[in-house]
Amino acid sequence: MSVITTHQDSPARDTSSTKLRLTRRGRLLLVGLPIVLLASAALMLSGFFNSPAKASSEHGELTQTVSVSVASGETIWHLATEFAPERDPRDVVAEIVELNSLSTSVLQAGQQLDIPSGR
Repeated sequence: MSVITTHQDSPARDTSSTKLRLTRRGRLLLVGLPIVLLASAALMLSGFFNSPAKASSEHGELTQTVSVSVASGETIWHLATEFAPERDPRDVVAEIVELNSLSTSVLQAGQQLDIPSGR
């Protein structure tokens, strides 16, 4: 059998009256961390407000186009193969849609379209 003994000689500490003591490392962290966070936030904000919006410095390539009146039954694919037979029709169709801001592939007879001519 084992016997457990307790010593009554040591005075019990009253934890409610002890003060919080910060070590040197704790003070450094308590003061240094907010300073570092504020400095990094100020640096990011100054970069955000002072950086100019920069568009491409290259001059865009002008697309030569032909204005076409759509006949009855014509499709964008047909127009693409007719006016730029040397190019991939998928690329030409994408350009036609972009140039004319088309939201649908349905064309109406008499509709005016700008078609990119061969490059």
